[in-house]
Amino acid sequence: MSGLIVRPAVRADYDQWLPLWDGYNEFYGRSGATALAPEITAATWERFFDPYEPMFALVAEQDGALLGLTHYLFHRSTTSLLPSLYLQDLFTSAEARGKGVGRALIDAVCEAARERSIPRIYWMTYETNETAMALYDRVAEKSGAIVYRKQVIA
Repeated sequence: MSGLIVRPAVRADYDQWLPLWDGYNEFYGRSGATALAPEITAATWERFFDPYEPMFALVAEQDGALLGLTHYLFHRSTTSLLPSLYLQDLFTSAEARGKGVGRALIDAVCEAARERSIPRIYWMTYETNETAMALYDRVAEKSGAIVYRKQVIA
């Protein structure tokens, strides 16, 4: 996309970031009765600006409009001396899909890993997310892992 800029989120982005964040959560079934509590969204946003948090946000911008977001974090691993980078969230507006925004966001996360000499990034998606998987299959390899989760506190 011509004129697309991927950059770190800044506090002034909140009003454009929030609808993308809400769209991301709605896509993954977190809306209505299962919506994230407002305090979770507020805490998430604040973490991006806390220098003690290993969590970061990038946004894709064109002509002053935010078209996508990605959030990632660094964490230790039991199988490597170096940290890993987990790309936790990736979302583009409906009108930006298929135009290279998602790939530009992934590329920017890869660059963040390279800058810190982190050899591995990984992410997950639902097996029904065929649109995203078409991109992911071009830029990465499937690990073969299956994710399980169990709620331990109601």
